[in-house]
Amino acid sequence: MAENEPRTFSQTETVLDWHEGDMPYSRAFDDHFYCRNDGRLECGHVFLAGNDLPHRWQRTETFRIAELGFGTGLNFTETWRQWRESAPEGASLHFTSFERFPMARADIGRALAHWPEIDREREALTAAWPDTPEGRVDLALAPGVRLTVVCGAALDSLMREEMPFDAWYLDGFAPSRNPDMWSAELMGEVYRLTLPGGRFGTYAAAGFVRRNLAGAGFVVERRPGFAGKREMLCGEKPVG
Repeated sequence: MAENEPRTFSQTETVLDWHEGDMPYSRAFDDHFYCRNDGRLECGHVFLAGNDLPHRWQRTETFRIAELGFGTGLNFTETWRQWRESAPEGASLHFTSFERFPMARADIGRALAHWPEIDREREALTAAWPDTPEGRVDLALAPGVRLTVVCGAALDSLMREEMPFDAWYLDGFAPSRNPDMWSAELMGEVYRLTLPGGRFGTYAAAGFVRRNLAGAGFVVERRPGFAGKREMLCGEKPVG
């Protein structure tokens, strides 16, 4: 390949650069995988607080979380950490993530090693992660904790799902770089797969994202974003 010839990427390849030692950066989407300030704290601010968690999982029946964009697994491992510390005895968590370009085990381990707070969860995830993740990856990682990663295009994957979720983490690459992940059609599927009274949270605040979520039927709320970001969005599917 000539030095200046643009590179093309396969449909299943995750091509990474590493910034600042352990910060993964997607060449395909020209974007970092999480906030450069502190992705773990951003997860708590945007996805857990935006979904009113851990408050809403104080129950014994299975709590179901769905995510668009598994990436490094950071949101899952931080959620699992908080679940382990706060869920009632006998409760169960099923976390399902939709990811088109699953990362390799070594890359997940390298990225998550940045946070000693989630060492326990990182070690369990990387030990169970398949060498070649494809199709539907189902992992029973601890008593009452199950992870499913659905590999493939998000819209196609969601259209095949039937059971709705209690909470959504909308964490695709930035809307300006990956608009398909925030389309009206995809947000309609998210709404369909949300229980009445279920919620979503996202760092994104672009006008077309807000309109697509509201157009799908969600009651959308603007909140201050993480680390000085002006806004984020969260919201709820009305009951009845």
